[in-house]
Amino acid sequence: MEKTVTVYCASAKDLAPIYTEAAYKLGEALAEAGATLVTGGGRTGLMAAVEEGSLSHGGKTIGVIPQFMIDRGWHHTGLGELRIVPDMHTRKATMASLATAAVALPGGIGTFEELLEIITWRQLGLFSGNIVIYNVNNYYGPLLSMFNQAIEQGFMQPDHRGLYTVAESVSEVLEAAFAAPSTGEFSPKF
Repeated sequence: MEKTVTVYCASAKDLAPIYTEAAYKLGEALAEAGATLVTGGGRTGLMAAVEEGSLSHGGKTIGVIPQFMIDRGWHHTGLGELRIVPDMHTRKATMASLATAAVALPGGIGTFEELLEIITWRQLGLFSGNIVIYNVNNYYGPLLSMFNQAIEQGFMQPDHRGLYTVAESVSEVLEAAFAAPSTGEFSPKF
């Protein structure tokens, strides 16, 4: 089975080197593992770093980007494939449909939205791949605390912790992304 990993991450510029280095190394590792990298197709920030890491090691890359971002010149021009879609909704659906696993590097509002949506899709059985939160520099610590609070206060079920894996290193990301996905159903919270 071909491994295709969708990576959600920041396109913001001028980030601390710890984040850009982690993204670049993840791209390198995915290429070395023979995985296809799917991103939002941007040319800046962690998105560019993970893409460049993959490309530097001969990795297969697919960018999925809306036309309005192409019109603004926000796309990476060196990717193996660039799929132009009409809008953000189609972008997210396409990125998910291509993925055998999804990884969230640090990011802002867009990354949070993508991560939470793919976790929701996993809970609802709409996405069957593994989801990995790459917790570089404990970036996702507050979000993980929020998840725990939601469970403790009854807004989420305890088994929802199984919807995702938290990784602290590139090797942990790959191990979690490439593991056989669990086939169990998750408790709905209705």
